[in-house]
Amino acid sequence: MAMKRRRVCVVLVDRANYGRMKPVMAAIAARPELEMVVVAAGTMVLERFGYPVAIVRQDGFPVDGEIHIELEGSRPSTMAKSVGIGVVEFASEFQRLQPDLVLLIGDRYEALSAAIAAAYMNICLFHIQGGEVSGSIDESARHAISKLSQFHFPSTLRSAEYLVRMGERPECILGVGCPGSDIARQMDRSMSADIVNASGSGAWLDTEKPFLLVIFHPTTTCFGGELQQMSELLEALGRMAMPTVLLWPNIDAGSEQISKSIRVFRDQTAPAWLRTITNLMPEEYLAVLSRAACAVGNSSSFVRDAGYFGTPVVLVGERQEGRETDEHVVHASPLAGEVAEMVGRQLAHGRYGPSQLYGDGRVAGRIAESLVSLTPFVQKRLHYIYDVPAGAGARAEASGDMALRSSFLNR
Repeated sequence: MAMKRRRVCVVLVDRANYGRMKPVMAAIAARPELEMVVVAAGTMVLERFGYPVAIVRQDGFPVDGEIHIELEGSRPSTMAKSVGIGVVEFASEFQRLQPDLVLLIGDRYEALSAAIAAAYMNICLFHIQGGEVSGSIDESARHAISKLSQFHFPSTLRSAEYLVRMGERPECILGVGCPGSDIARQMDRSMSADIVNASGSGAWLDTEKPFLLVIFHPTTTCFGGELQQMSELLEALGRMAMPTVLLWPNIDAGSEQISKSIRVFRDQTAPAWLRTITNLMPEEYLAVLSRAACAVGNSSSFVRDAGYFGTPVVLVGERQEGRETDEHVVHASPLAGEVAEMVGRQLAHGRYGPSQLYGDGRVAGRIAESLVSLTPFVQKRLHYIYDVPAGAGARAEASGDMALRSSFLNR
């Protein structure tokens, strides 16, 4: 009798989400022991974000379900209500598809709703990118997903250690590295100007000359200041008047104010140096990021993927506050003068050496192997890191840290 294949449900909720999951999905599809089903939700299925789920199908992956969970309004209350809708819709899909495992990545609130549904349906959860520190509500959502998940594949060694400190069992942390690095390692970094000029609107850009890449998402825990922050960022860009590719923000609370600021600036100043784009395919986006003279804004890809390419970055505001960064990143408050100054410094510095802080480019295969070899379970238990007498002091903690570090480095 043929062995039953393990059914893995991959959840995709936005463009960046898919960009990092794509190599994992390819690795799963290559394993005869695994059967992959895919559920797309969030902005993956929205026309105004370019209907990114169509790219998934173009890449040769079947999409087994599309669900609409986003409540319009881009306010904290609509985000909270969208989580509730997501729990209902994901529960229906999981009931229909009957997966053995659910595979999630990151910290989106849509992914949190999928995690809640899977946990209450006794479906084993596998979470990629847990244990990280950042700004916004994303950090809380990320930790909540980790606590609902049975198995983990964090991006960095520090993240793995933080998961153990959160009470996750070391044996359930199956490796370290972000799968986004796999695409970065394998991709052809040559880039046609059509990638940025064939879609979107605004100025035609010569991508053979230095250009900026700008992405600015809302920081939901600072709701209400997005219009002013984006206006300051646009003022800084206007002072430099350097060819700029700007991607529209995500759907989080406050995004409508950011979009409004961009539209007003574009209509009032008609900048001859600015091109705005809704969506890019994963490889196209990474090609743009790899070729940019400097990336400016608050996307997590500027921390992860830009480091692999050595692209200089200016992180603006608090959205990525506390996240691990390599030397290619500098920080700026959302004030025009400071942003312009820091971008100038990064342009003067030029490119940095490649970083493997967030992965060595060979992560997806290790994740697929883990999905084959792990033994699913449902009931979790809190893991105690240190079992030492009170007052034993910092030496015991330091010793525990050393043991953890050795364990993950040797895995």
